[in-house]
Amino acid sequence: MGGSNPDAQGGIENKEFGYYVRHPGPSPDFFPWALEMKLKLVGVDCGCAEHPMNTNLRFMHAREFAKAEAALAKSHGKRWDELFPPDAYQHLTHVTMPKAGLLLAEGLGGEIDALSNQRAWLMIQPIPFMEVASAWSRVVAVKPPGGASDADFFAAMAATEMLDLTLPFSVQTPQWANYEPLEIKYTKRVGGLDFGLGRNNAHCKASFHLASHMDGEKHFWAAGRTIGQVPLEYWHGPGVIVDISDAVSDCSVYSPEMIEERVDLRDGDILWLKTGWHRYGWNSPDSDEFRYMIKHPGPSPDFSDWCVRRRIKWLAIDCVAMEHPMNTIQRLMHPKTFAEANQKLIDQYGKDWDEMFPLDKYYQDMHLNLFPKGIVHAENLGKDISRADTGRYYLAAFIQKGMELASCWGRFVAFRERV
Repeated sequence: MGGSNPDAQGGIENKEFGYYVRHPGPSPDFFPWALEMKLKLVGVDCGCAEHPMNTNLRFMHAREFAKAEAALAKSHGKRWDELFPPDAYQHLTHVTMPKAGLLLAEGLGGEIDALSNQRAWLMIQPIPFMEVASAWSRVVAVKPPGGASDADFFAAMAATEMLDLTLPFSVQTPQWANYEPLEIKYTKRVGGLDFGLGRNNAHCKASFHLASHMDGEKHFWAAGRTIGQVPLEYWHGPGVIVDISDAVSDCSVYSPEMIEERVDLRDGDILWLKTGWHRYGWNSPDSDEFRYMIKHPGPSPDFSDWCVRRRIKWLAIDCVAMEHPMNTIQRLMHPKTFAEANQKLIDQYGKDWDEMFPLDKYYQDMHLNLFPKGIVHAENLGKDISRADTGRYYLAAFIQKGMELASCWGRFVAFRERV
């Protein structure tokens, strides 16, 4: 993107260059003031929360640094290193601030113009990435409903318990059974670059079907919306968490009746299922990766049609897939497990697998039959789901706004009144 600027080369301002290299930055007393105020976090709508000339961009763009220093001399009558002594400033931003827990969020945008000079309840929900220094985040601001005062609204939010049902995101996290595992490559260290102005940084390569993630419409439906095309309002709303862990076992089948008899489900709800399979996840004392990935329970043949009738907004589950594993390619990859599941079905229902789940109709049923109807699902919930009782909640998925993505990692949160 560009805009008219008679002083720029060709009369056009390079917006991307300006966004990263020419944005404003804090004065020398700004971060000390933030520490004194005990601010939790500072967020900015540009490429970096520091002035770009207090980063290694100073050395990468010497001409821009010369311009910035000339402007500083004109406005403050000092050279750059006089106003920002490099050793002291580096210690402030690299040691003092991290120790104090003062975090920085960068690259904000979206509807930020609607919040100018107003108080709001802010939530920054990063992926809980265990091995790295920074992570992608969904950032939201919640405003009081009409007629409510800021004080009453903030008191109500403070009285709300937030349960984090997101699995840790790590090189140890198993991907779906035939996808590539996560790789991390560290690219920078604080101590190795630019006279102390370096950063810890890493690149990651991973499937989007890793840890707690949302399967979007386009994952199985070519005409569907990408993750980034779905409005934020879709990802949150009233719903239920229902614990069926006492009624399911290896490769068993759960039904709509199990849901209806246990919880006050209402048409249009978000539905999160607690099968108990989170107990076998990679970070659990009872970890059993094969059982977690291949032997989890799955829905009955009428489950997807029931979701449509009840107008379920979207679903989530605490195992690796919303499908029964034997209605996926795992049936072919694990014939021994399929034989066990098939016999279990015969014993319980008097039908073999292909009688109860004809392949042409039920292969990836929860994906192929529901995604075109706008009913998607999240997989691999964990963490606080262990203490989430059956009941009604306000449920939210903070999904990264990936405009080209069919699916994406997310942060999954259940809100309830604190007891």
